[in-house]
Amino acid sequence: MKIGIIGATGKAGQEIYREAVRRGEEAVALVRNADRAREILGEDVTVVEKDAFDLTAEDLAGYDAIVNAFATAPDQAHRHIDLSRQLVEAAGEESPRLVFILGAGSLTNPATGKPFIEVLREVPDAAAWINIPEQQFKQLEYLRTVDTTNWVGISPQADFPAEGPATTPKVGGDELLTAADGESHTTAGTMAVAVLDELQNPAHRNTRFTVSDA
Repeated sequence: MKIGIIGATGKAGQEIYREAVRRGEEAVALVRNADRAREILGEDVTVVEKDAFDLTAEDLAGYDAIVNAFATAPDQAHRHIDLSRQLVEAAGEESPRLVFILGAGSLTNPATGKPFIEVLREVPDAAAWINIPEQQFKQLEYLRTVDTTNWVGISPQADFPAEGPATTPKVGGDELLTAADGESHTTAGTMAVAVLDELQNPAHRNTRFTVSDA
């Protein structure tokens, strides 16, 4: 399977790239800076140097799946929605399959029955970063209107650390989950396992699901 990974040098993207390679898939890092990709992922990385916003239908045509692990600054967070629209317009009806790494803000807090974004808005320093989960919430709302291509969204938990062991993902729907320690977290490694599990054995179509550490 040929898998293109947008944001392959980021927290989630690099783990997804490594997991795809580990499983014997043909992984391609779609990045703006090839030198940085080689620095992070190794000199033998397969890389295409191109801004994600310049990707065309012709660019995507040779892939079985495109994983969008795009990340950006809070003041540019609207680009999550912009890139989603662009990829949907460029993708075919069935191929490539589009995988979107989403946020946790749109998950329901089981303690209150309300979206977790409401908790995030009350964090003391939220003004500095809240636009990212706000725009990722809108990104999911947009994706839920899309029925012209084969897509899936995956949300991590409240805490989404770059470091930590990859575990067998605990899979849920639209509610926050907790790991065995009672906390809500998903390491980037666990997210990578979940992405490859879903690509190799598809269980969701045109919907969002969530994964937690075990």
